Amino acid sequence: MSNTQLYEERLKRVQDAIALKEPDSVPLVIRVTGAPYFLYEEVGGSHATSYYDFDKTAEAFIKFHEEFQPDIRSTPNSQSGPANEILKPAMIDWPGRPGTIVPDFSTHQVLEDEYLLQEEYDEFINEYPDFILRKFIPRAFPEMKALENFKFAPTLLMGTNAFTNMLNDDVKAMMQNFIAIIDEHQKYMQQTSALDKKLDDMGYPAFQNGMCVVPYDYMSDNFRGVMGIFEDILEIPEKVRQACDMVADRQIEYLSYLEHAPMPFKRVFFPLHKGMDGFMSPEQYHELYWEPYQKVLKYLVSIGVTPFIYTEGPYFSRIDYIRERLQELPRGSCFIHFEQGDFAELKKKFEGIACLMGGIPMYDLQYGKKENVVDRIKYLIDNCAAGGGYLMSGAAAFEKVKRENFEAMFDTARTYGKK
Repeated sequence: MSNTQLYEERLKRVQDAIALKEPDSVPLVIRVTGAPYFLYEEVGGSHATSYYDFDKTAEAFIKFHEEFQPDIRSTPNSQSGPANEILKPAMIDWPGRPGTIVPDFSTHQVLEDEYLLQEEYDEFINEYPDFILRKFIPRAFPEMKALENFKFAPTLLMGTNAFTNMLNDDVKAMMQNFIAIIDEHQKYMQQTSALDKKLDDMGYPAFQNGMCVVPYDYMSDNFRGVMGIFEDILEIPEKVRQACDMVADRQIEYLSYLEHAPMPFKRVFFPLHKGMDGFMSPEQYHELYWEPYQKVLKYLVSIGVTPFIYTEGPYFSRIDYIRERLQELPRGSCFIHFEQGDFAELKKKFEGIACLMGGIPMYDLQYGKKENVVDRIKYLIDNCAAGGGYLMSGAAAFEKVKRENFEAMFDTARTYGKK
């Protein structure tokens, strides 16, 4: 079978499961981030090398696909290390950065801070572009601090006079840095695009072609931090809701290009970072977390895009609520990942509503016995595969794994899970 035929076969297998049709075998949607580095230690890859030596990283990922042949492709979760060194973002630290305490085999780490003050909500909501340009970017990216004085005087805007307040040495230095960032980032993008094309030619379709976040998570992740937004939902919940609604509207505007984009499939990944059990009351979850998000979901479905809902952490208290909300969408129009739970029961709950994804515990792959892995794969196939609507995947992306356990997972799924 040619690589083109394999590509189409894998694409159809995943598409059928998402559409609640029974595919020819259980789709193996094995999303790896660090596993190739541990499986192919002779290559010498790590998360740090993905930031600074992408050729070595690509070699490990190609070896992984050649050996295990999953139904979708995985690529590194990284950025350009040199570009970030120039930018000096305050929001993240990453492996391989000179002076970092982040280990080479760790992904990047988020350093939350308050880049939006509580008293600035109205400005954020009503003057979003201006706030991002003159306040958020200078705070989150200190090398771009010169932007904080970027403003147009309400007078004649003709020729260079319009930019008088920007024509200074600080802005000049910032722009020179920015050009260097662009150059480094473009080098990185050329390398990642080459890997994508290589895996595409080998017959491995991508799993998503867009990414977004829940509006509440956008506010918490980028602007207020966990603790800051906890204060806000108690003290000024109406402002949080207004901000989330504004973000949802802008996300809809941003994602509208997908309606007419020529793609073999259209899926947008939504990692649900901060809606897990215990983070807020059911009422707060409804009003502040899911309601603004539902607007984005409904819009995407209306233009033929499939939302990929990726819950993180314990979600036991949210399951019935999410089930009810997804019933407002057309049958099989989205799919949902759970990190934990009784997957036999989850399959029953979402039967005929949305495709279920997940079920393989990380612990079993890293520390468990081979027979435990085999038993778990058979359990998932016995309880989730019939009738379609199931994508076999891990509780999270795979990092360090025992080779024999990883091999057992694939072998069992390929044999026991074939129709």
